[in-house]
This record gives sequence, C-alpha cells and structure tokens, in this order.
Amino acid sequence: MRKRLLSLCLSGTMLVSTLIGFTSSSSAAEPVTTSGNPIFTSIFTADPSAHVWNDGRMYVYASHDIFPSRGSDLMDKYHVFSTDNMVDWVDEGEILSADDVPWGRPEGGFMWAPDAAYKDGTYYFYFPHPSGTNWNDSWKIGVATSNKPASDFTVQGYIQGLPGSNLIDPNVFRDDDGTYYLYAGGGGKSYGVKLAANMTSTEGPLKQFTELEDFHEATWVFKRGSMYYLMYSDNNSGGNRMRYATSSNPLGPWVNRGVILDPVIGSETTHGSIVQYKGQWYMLYHNAKISSNGTLRSVCVDRLYFNSDGTIQKVIQTSEGVPAVGSRSTATEVKYYDLINASFDAYTQKTEYAMNAGNVTFGGGATRPGSNIENMHTQGSYIQLNGINGGAGGKALLTVLYASGDSGAAFKVDASGDTAGDGYFLSLPGTGGWGNYTGRTNRLIDLNPGTNNIIRLSGGMGGANVSRVIVSLIPQAAQTTEYLMNGSNVSVGGGAVKAGASIENMHIPGSYFEVAGVNGGTGGQKLLTVIYASADTLTTFKVNASGDPTGNGYSLALPGTGGWSTFTGQASRVIDLNAGTNNVIRLSGGLGGANVTRIIISSAP
Repeated sequence: MRKRLLSLCLSGTMLVSTLIGFTSSSSAAEPVTTSGNPIFTSIFTADPSAHVWNDGRMYVYASHDIFPSRGSDLMDKYHVFSTDNMVDWVDEGEILSADDVPWGRPEGGFMWAPDAAYKDGTYYFYFPHPSGTNWNDSWKIGVATSNKPASDFTVQGYIQGLPGSNLIDPNVFRDDDGTYYLYAGGGGKSYGVKLAANMTSTEGPLKQFTELEDFHEATWVFKRGSMYYLMYSDNNSGGNRMRYATSSNPLGPWVNRGVILDPVIGSETTHGSIVQYKGQWYMLYHNAKISSNGTLRSVCVDRLYFNSDGTIQKVIQTSEGVPAVGSRSTATEVKYYDLINASFDAYTQKTEYAMNAGNVTFGGGATRPGSNIENMHTQGSYIQLNGINGGAGGKALLTVLYASGDSGAAFKVDASGDTAGDGYFLSLPGTGGWGNYTGRTNRLIDLNPGTNNIIRLSGGMGGANVSRVIVSLIPQAAQTTEYLMNGSNVSVGGGAVKAGASIENMHIPGSYFEVAGVNGGTGGQKLLTVIYASADTLTTFKVNASGDPTGNGYSLALPGTGGWSTFTGQASRVIDLNAGTNNVIRLSGGLGGANVTRIIISSAP
C-alpha cells in the first residue's frame, strides 16, 4: 500500500521476545487463552493478507517495515506467519525480497502490500513492485510460485497489460466456481479484472470501480453466502479508515456500506484482510502500538461480526486480541501485553558491563568522554559487547542503564543468536536530562551457546547516554547425562570389543572406545565418571575430550573392584568440553584392564 512518512516519535513501550504464554480469564472457572495485540513481535510487519489453506492452518503474508526506520518507501521483503489456533503464531521466515525480482527497480525497495492464492497444487504470491526509478509510474504486479505455502517461491514475471501508475496492493479472490479475480489500486483508483486460467495473465476487460466512496488503496475482496464484499482504505485526514461495499457480482457495481475500522494506533495508514477460520470471522490489520512510529508497524487481529442482513459491525480494536480456537501449539511470536507485563525474576545469573570494560567497543560517532558512552543520537553510532556468555543458548535478558534528555529514543539490538537477522527494537523513554541516569530498559534477545556472543546497540533514533549494560541468564540446573556402552554413538578400536552391554579388552595397548555427540551444555569444566569392573589392582585410562585447551589429554585412575564382573567401580575426574552437543570423548587403554558399562557427564563440583 502507498505509505505516508511520519516523524519518528518512539514511545516508552518495551518490545521483548520470549515464549511466555498468557492466560486471561472471563471467569475463574473458564480460563481463556487469547492472542494479544499485536500478534507479530519479532519484526515490524504491515499489510496482512490472511488465507486458510488445505493443511488447516491460517497463513498471513505480510510486508516488512525495516528497522531502524528508513521510511515505508524502502520496504524490501515479505514474511509469512502461520497458526493453527489464532494464539500461537510461527514466523515461517522470509518469502521474497527485492533482490529476487529480476525485472524490479534497480534501487530496490517498494515491496508493498502483497497477497496469495492457491490453485491445483501451486501457491501463487502476488506483490507490487516498480520496474523503474520513476517508481510511481512503473508499477508491476509480480507473481511468484511455489509448491509450498511459505517457502521456495520463484518469481515468474509480472501480469502484463495493467496500468503502471498507482497500481498497488494486489488482492486475488477465488469465487465458488473456481474463477479467480485480481483487484488492485491506489491513488484513488480501484480496479478489478478476471484472471486467466494460468493465474499470471488477465482475461477480459479491466474494470474501474468509480462508485466507491473516497477510495484510497488496500483492496480486499471476499464472499459470504451470495454477497461479495470489497474492503478498502479511505482518505480520512489524520488516519485512514477501512470502509466496505457490497455487490451481487465480483466485479460490481458496488454499494457503499460505511466504515468498519477506525484509524489505528500510531499510524496514518491502514490495511487489512478479512477471513473465516474454524467457524469464526476475523479482521487482521496493522498499527504502530509498539513503536509509536507510523513506519514501524505491527499486525493485529480482532473478531469481526455480521448483522442479520449481511452488513458488518464496526470492528473493535482490542489489546487482548482473540481467543484460541484450538489447543496450544508451537509458537515463535510473543503476545505483546505478555511482554510488557512479563516478570524477569528467573534471570538471576547477571553479568554487568561498565562502558569502559575491556570487551566494550564503540564507534560511528559515539564517544566516551568519561565512563559513559554518549552521542548515540548520531547516525551510524554503536556500542558493541564481545565475548558474551549465552549459557546453553536461547533467551537472555538485556538491560541497558542510561540517561536521556529526549522524549523517547530507540536502539536497534543485534545479537549473535538472532536467527531472523532483523535485530530487536529497544525503547529508551526519556529520563528528563542527559545526566539523569535513572533509565532502565529491558528486552529479551537470543544468544548462542557458549561465550563467543556479540551484542551490538545501534543508535541514530534519538539520544541516550549509556552507563552500563547487564546480560542476565536463567541459571541452568545441574545436568547429568549417562551414555551406555551399547549405544549407537559409542565406537571401539585397537583391540577393544563390545561384549553385550560393556566394553572389554581395554588392557591391550592401543585399545580405545569413543563416545560421540556428548552434550557439553554451556561448555567448560565437566565431571566425567566411568562405571566399570576390574580384577587388576590399578588401571589407568588416558582421556581426550573436545574442549581440552592443552590437547594433552587427562589421566584417569581406576582402582580394582575384585573381579571382571564386579561393576562397582566409579572413577571420576574433571575434563573440559565445548558448548553444545557435538563433543567427543575418547578413553584409551593399555595400562591395566577395566570393563566399562557406562560413562556419566555431570556438572563439575
């Protein structure tokens, strides 16, 4: 959709990422799980196009607002999200970017509101993109295809014969008889046309809908019973509204019915879709509740209701969102109001970094006149923390302590464990002065296992002087893992043999057994325990482990147990392992014999 650039005014609302669920209740006896609004919080998204495919999931195809904000003209990619219960949403990942469009505008950007359709085993993705630098006169409706709903799309070209001026916001509607129609338009002009059987060309004349009241953009067509509905965005001053019209024909004429969505929070633009799922009707739309910046928007969902005559009641925009229509399931997205109300009490393993710590660097115009880092309002400014411990990997709580004379600033946070690669939004509300270091802001980020993580804070969106950064983890419970000697990850050699559930002949020079896929947790020192039987007075194994910094191995003494079948022996020593589950431990014999049944890896004392 065509966007209006708003000035940057960021609120003090925190955006964090976690998998905390939320349960509200309509009564004590009837707990109701709700989605919360916005529903997508990992990245900024807008222009949601919702569809239900044959696998029973709802898929939402959304445009992507780039953060830090570069203005909506430079939107450059699309993401897909899906759910099976309206509450637990999964980010299926990026589906297409400007770089994938061979005929596209050389400068990129302008990947505005998309849509999708399905026919005969193929998913079709429709997107607007200019072909020339003179973007507003060279719009094309591109088509990409895949045999999957949320990945592996390939651009096939664009639909020929359509106007190049203001032709944006494609919408594809499938009628009950299997006929498909394409709708598009912007700048006050709305069009519809029948699609040919190949789904990439038109059939019949292009029709302009001049009867629509105050049409601006954002066409969405659907059908309920025998009535066709066309929803669109109007030109209301101060914030677009969603209007709708009805018809007995997919190409009109249309009868105007009025407003069904008032202006949204924080954004002058509006765009949405209406879909039925598991017996309920929903409207998906975007707002700027998280950022208070009209070019950093987030998708929301609320229930939609029809009157008995088929007209639509105005949608009530809520913070609770919609109730679940199925059991809880996999999710990557987090409920917004869970995030700002979340307790971080479990994150007790804290490491503080002063801004003059040895692992802290800065640049891009940021300065450190004393012990604090300043000038983070400068475009390109950054603070970087190296060698951060991510523990076992996953969520970590980032806390920034700061002062700010601005009414609201924001940092982009990049962290090693961010799989989406888009970074995180961190809001820094004003503290009333550049020397008033009372500011404290949090958000959850993703880190990799081990101690080689990097966290980077990028400025340029309002100013904040930073005094400290704290990284907090949930302490890992003591972990003990046993590895049986008849496991598939255990191999032998040099004369050692597997005899039933134990390994024997470890008295032979050159004998060894090796255990692969050993979990080192966060890495570092671990306690190795060997369970064995031995008729010798004393046996010695050499131990080699993946995390041994010297490479010399370790010596492990195994006192005799009185017999080769007396498996009462337990010998332990501390070894070093790498973080993660790809460690290898090799025990080499030849200095006395011991039959081994299992080894145990646990936390070092």
